Amino acid sequence: MASEGVERPEVGSGQEPTPTPSSRVDWVVPLLRLLAFLATLSATLVMALNKETKKVLVATIGTTSIEATLKARFQDTPAFVFFVIVNGNASLHNLLMLVVTFIGYKFGLKGHAPLAIAILDLMNVVLVSSGESAAVFMGQLGRDGNSHARWNKICDKIESFCDRGRAAMLASLLGLLLMIIITIASIIRLSNKTKKIVSFTNVP
Repeated sequence: MASEGVERPEVGSGQEPTPTPSSRVDWVVPLLRLLAFLATLSATLVMALNKETKKVLVATIGTTSIEATLKARFQDTPAFVFFVIVNGNASLHNLLMLVVTFIGYKFGLKGHAPLAIAILDLMNVVLVSSGESAAVFMGQLGRDGNSHARWNKICDKIESFCDRGRAAMLASLLGLLLMIIITIASIIRLSNKTKKIVSFTNVP
């Protein structure tokens, strides 16, 4: 028997359901993931294509100038190579997760898929963070040098290379921040689902 005084929603009243916070998050996360994909992809391409060749005056003997050719490439620094690898990996990860998200909206994600996605997101955050840290360290060393180790700065000689490298690091940092937000959102979503399951199983 239906209890008295309880109003039931009218079917066909024409009122659209109010979007819940979880449904709004479901669209915000893919948007953030798309922005993270574009940021890490930009960082990968800018650093991977970064190179510069420049002639530097070494000495002048009489009227003869002695010049040395400086070649700067990202392949010459292992930290920059690692930077390109981890950002490329993060770009591929975000692209695949966008595809998985689209499939999930169509058919639903079942089993441990959401947990696996959250773990992969966390792993990529760690990798991109380590690559960003290594690249920033080498960038600072190239810009300022190290007088204690007698390492001279080089960014005053290859300005374009350093400027493009700086742009790649900023793009990677933006992608890293977005991926951190995505990871936090994924963990919160998993926590909410766990609470719902626990509360459902505790119903007598």
